[in-house]
Amino acid sequence: MTPDERRFTAIYDACRQNVWAYAAARAGRQAADEAVSETFAIAWRRLADVPDPALPWLLGVARNVLRDGHRARVRRESSAAELSRAARPAGDIAEDVAERLAVLRAMAALPEADREVLILIAWQGLTPREAAEVVRCSPAALRVRLHRARRRLLRAAEREMAGEREPGGARRQVGIVSEEMS
Repeated sequence: MTPDERRFTAIYDACRQNVWAYAAARAGRQAADEAVSETFAIAWRRLADVPDPALPWLLGVARNVLRDGHRARVRRESSAAELSRAARPAGDIAEDVAERLAVLRAMAALPEADREVLILIAWQGLTPREAAEVVRCSPAALRVRLHRARRRLLRAAEREMAGEREPGGARRQVGIVSEEMS
């Protein structure tokens, strides 16, 4: 056994349980197993960088591994949600057009301040923080305004759709608009 192998084995034996307990507390048992494997793979590749004592360094690596895993999971879930939205079953095109027209008419009937917030978020793609800068208010105030604007848009769209065949159509269209605004 080489000196590097002996050093790595000693670090692994001394720290594995602590690294696993840290990862399990943060992300659960299954994720802990994967995080420990990845953490010690990194430790092996960067053995010259591992200080003495190794545990704080290893916990920092485990933290980064868990964070990167979380980010990757969020990206996968976001992509899956986007694909499911894009692949939603196509209904009658005339119904979709009528629903969209009802939502656009409802949008036009809203007060200018509501329209502005909805447009900044949904159509301009701004984050609430960025939109708050545009309308010169705090991000918290903008979120309240956005919530109220969405509620008013939903009510106005439901009134517009009242004569249409599909009673939940406006709610579905506004839901799609709201998802785009999030």
